[in-house]
Amino acid sequence: MGAGPWLDFGHALQAQKGGVHYSELDKALFDGLTSGLEKDANEDKTAIGPELVRVGRAFLGTPYVAKTLEVGEDEQLVVNLRGLDCTTYVENVLVMGRLASEGKLQWNRYVRGLEQVRYRKGKRDGYPSRLHYFTEWIRDNEAKGLVRNITEELAGVTIQKEINFMGTHRDLYPFLASDANYRAMVEIEKQLSSRPLIVLPRSEVAQREHLIQDGDIIALATDIEGLDVTHTGLAIRLDDGRIHLLHASTVGEVVISDEPLADYLQGIKRNTGIIVARPQAMR
Repeated sequence: MGAGPWLDFGHALQAQKGGVHYSELDKALFDGLTSGLEKDANEDKTAIGPELVRVGRAFLGTPYVAKTLEVGEDEQLVVNLRGLDCTTYVENVLVMGRLASEGKLQWNRYVRGLEQVRYRKGKRDGYPSRLHYFTEWIRDNEAKGLVRNITEELAGVTIQKEINFMGTHRDLYPFLASDANYRAMVEIEKQLSSRPLIVLPRSEVAQREHLIQDGDIIALATDIEGLDVTHTGLAIRLDDGRIHLLHASTVGEVVISDEPLADYLQGIKRNTGIIVARPQAMR
């Protein structure tokens, strides 16, 4: 959510046909990352969660940079591997992990995959078509067969909440200066507000973490008015036997939380619990 400056490392931004934006360094980083990620033909291709953790670890140390998707005057499909926020990190890991499990980590497939996960019904059609709210991101990608929301299975509780943060903070989003974009987002928020949310309360996470698997997508629910989720990352079980969070941290880079997830959540202001989406293997 939001808008901001493009991170510039001195490499000219390029545009491909179809409005795909990336730098030469992004392409080089993709080639470097993917050279060691494709699975052996004899490896289990159904274990998508561990594959996502493997890909996610490859990004450790990548700088955290907010608002990299706000490029130009019209909505562009932005590829930025030089700096990631929590959502673009999850998107990139999900796409690369699925392609790696199939031995199909080619640039064009990756770019198409990013569009598929980032936009409603997989189609980029202007700023409002981007999945700005992460609960809608989960629902839409569940409908595509890419993830499965397992929060209810973890004994999550149902809540009703009005989702309208973007519409009530229009000045924070330059693309909402367009009346057409603003009206479209307000209508989307009305639809989202009519859908219940299922959240595993923070107090229950420790008791349920044995049901969480490597590579599960963890979204941090919030009590901030008008907002559903403030952060997201991947579940990773470490040698201590506990689930930790592998994520693009706002403290500076992609890291693994020092504390187990249940303890980490205690330090997150206004966190109410988590929503868990399990990535699905290629069909």
